Amino acid sequence: MKLRKQAFEDIYPSRHAAEPEMLERRDPVVFGDWRPGSPLSREQVERFDREGYLVLENVLDPAELSALDVEMRRLLGDPGTLEAETVVSEPGSREIRSIFAIHRQSRLIGRLAADERLAGLAAFLLGDDVYVHQSRLNYKPGFKGKEFYWHSDFETWHAEDGMPRMRALSMSVLLAENTPLNGPLMVMPGSHRTYVTCVGQTPPDHYRMSLRKQEYGVPDELSLATLAHRHGIEAPTGKPGTIILFDCNMMHGSNGNITPFPRANAFLVFNAVSNRLQAPFAADRPRPPFVAERDFAPIAPQAGPLDRLAA
Repeated sequence: MKLRKQAFEDIYPSRHAAEPEMLERRDPVVFGDWRPGSPLSREQVERFDREGYLVLENVLDPAELSALDVEMRRLLGDPGTLEAETVVSEPGSREIRSIFAIHRQSRLIGRLAADERLAGLAAFLLGDDVYVHQSRLNYKPGFKGKEFYWHSDFETWHAEDGMPRMRALSMSVLLAENTPLNGPLMVMPGSHRTYVTCVGQTPPDHYRMSLRKQEYGVPDELSLATLAHRHGIEAPTGKPGTIILFDCNMMHGSNGNITPFPRANAFLVFNAVSNRLQAPFAADRPRPPFVAERDFAPIAPQAGPLDRLAA
């Protein structure tokens, strides 16, 4: 599928120059105006603006988590019922690494993505109606779970999907305990205010390789070291029911998991409807919809317990 020429100025150029650059962010982090009754406290909003991520504990209750656990085991245990292209295995293994477009293949996770505790919060921070740009069930098995190298999601979404501006965020809904030992998410707090450009021309159909192991759109080591020394590295953890939300330009990654304890999460990306995808800025054609949704219909946030749907 080819799209028309870009209608937006490329203020975040990447994969064009021979050398990487560190550019200053040109978009706000928080677009909504805080007022009493907002879904976050003023302190939480200020922390998200400053550090680029938040950890929200006990968002889901035990009954909801039980329903999601049953659903996760069903999906992982019978991948033949899923769209084949959406199931991504670990490099060099048949272990499932991710299941993409999970909000469209699981009624329960679709309801989770529309929940006001998630979609409503995203709409507040982004100051707009939102839609799900990408969803996946991430599973890092015990002993064999591979690492996710450092990257900014926005660089890929901009270059390969045509996301114009930094007006998106991700939510990782923990479905198994994330400990300091089983390969938790690592972030560089404050790095979301610096855009690291990458080198190398995007190969055709790069997504087929990058979903297993990314080689293009990977930041250079000097830029990563500079950000790490400037901001430090943190590894937010939590029990099932915790939500870790972070800005689209946050530099993040994770180590491999050599413990016997798997790590699992439902990963949901919310994009502002006004920031809908255009033609890719550094690829010959857009990635398929199961990786980068092009149905921009806004979510109508829903209230009520998730487990009612599973009953």
